[in-house]
Amino acid sequence: MPVPFETLIPYGIMIVMFGVSGTGLAAFKTWQNEGKRPRYSLDQWDRQMMERDRRLTGTLRGQSDNPEAPLGFELSNGWKLEKRFT
Repeated sequence: MPVPFETLIPYGIMIVMFGVSGTGLAAFKTWQNEGKRPRYSLDQWDRQMMERDRRLTGTLRGQSDNPEAPLGFELSNGWKLEKRFT
């Protein structure tokens, strides 16, 4: 016994909407990371290097191949001060 095609329309709509939302989320994540793939399982070293890149270039994912630091970078210290024990 054949199934009327009208019963398959909701399933088609759901499949299309899952595809659209997945593609939209992937595009947004790529746009948010400046066109680069997202980073997963970052450790402390990766976070420090991303912070250094942000201080050098102004963006979190930007990198610079300039061997000389820009003016004012010598005052931009990445070390965080610890609170004193009293």
